[in-house]
Amino acid sequence: MTTEAKRTHKITLIPGDGIGPEVSGAVVKILETAGAATGVSFDWHTYDAGADAFAKTGEYIPKALYESIEQNKVALKGPVTTPIGGGFASINVTLRKKFDLYSNFRPIKNLPGLKTNYPGVDLIIVRENTEDLYAGLELMIVPGVAQSLKIITEKGSTRISKFAFEYARKFGRKKIHAIHKANIMKVTDGLFLDCARKVAAGFPEVTYAEHIVDNTCMQLVMNPYQYDVILTENLYGDILSDLCSAFVGGLGLVPGANLGLDCAIFEAVHGSAPDIAGKDMANPTALLQSAILMLRHIDEAETADLVQKALEAVYTEGKTLTKDVGGTSGTKAFADAVVAAL
Repeated sequence: MTTEAKRTHKITLIPGDGIGPEVSGAVVKILETAGAATGVSFDWHTYDAGADAFAKTGEYIPKALYESIEQNKVALKGPVTTPIGGGFASINVTLRKKFDLYSNFRPIKNLPGLKTNYPGVDLIIVRENTEDLYAGLELMIVPGVAQSLKIITEKGSTRISKFAFEYARKFGRKKIHAIHKANIMKVTDGLFLDCARKVAAGFPEVTYAEHIVDNTCMQLVMNPYQYDVILTENLYGDILSDLCSAFVGGLGLVPGANLGLDCAIFEAVHGSAPDIAGKDMANPTALLQSAILMLRHIDEAETADLVQKALEAVYTEGKTLTKDVGGTSGTKAFADAVVAAL
């Protein structure tokens, strides 16, 4: 390895709010240390989003942030608070739709040294990211009666199915389950299944199966090891992602990637946890593992491997973990331990 920077990557950084600035600061420190060892440097273009951005610019997603993502093609995003039952639209959903980030990719895998009720889980959730009820087409028909439109298209269902099967082929995954509720929603979920089946026919080396979403929840709790790649619509994927995070220790550990043809945004799947913001308690692991996915996306595998090994070394040792996973250390101490392990 060399300490001379050979490659510089321009990355849009959205620190987020709540615990966002703390975990993103920790991750940036780790990446820059690893990059210095592998000849990689980062040019961070930092922007606020959400309520903090509105207070400064009058926009929840500033125009400059949109332009930065368009130019850099890759962003790392901390958690941003989304108001419940009112207020501005989800920043996550807005960015996904704006840049057509149609694939939400979430690997669920145990970290070494961390005891859970489900050791050895290793599955992938591939979730359609732009359609379904998350299209945001809602209206009040008459007072007391609201409606939300479920949007499923052949284009959206086909391309997310292709993503899942092409990933399985490339990385040797053997089985894909398409998750649905077509027994009730025969038209929308029926279309999703029809597209998945047509794509599956072109990948005979990958076993294809289908599970109804409520049964899937039960099956996952009873035996998550029967699943390899889970292919799902937007809403089901959001719910199943949180459920599966419990297998490996919780939302503070699970990474996420939003992938499109031109741009990609990598983010932790957890929220902004305002109750512990500024208290040096947050676990940066989820965002760090999202950053590792980002490093692989920008073809910096050596740096990604270095960070992954350092992270796993800290968990294996178990002496400098945050409280959510049974430790007593804070955000900064955890980040320093990963840096030391590099």
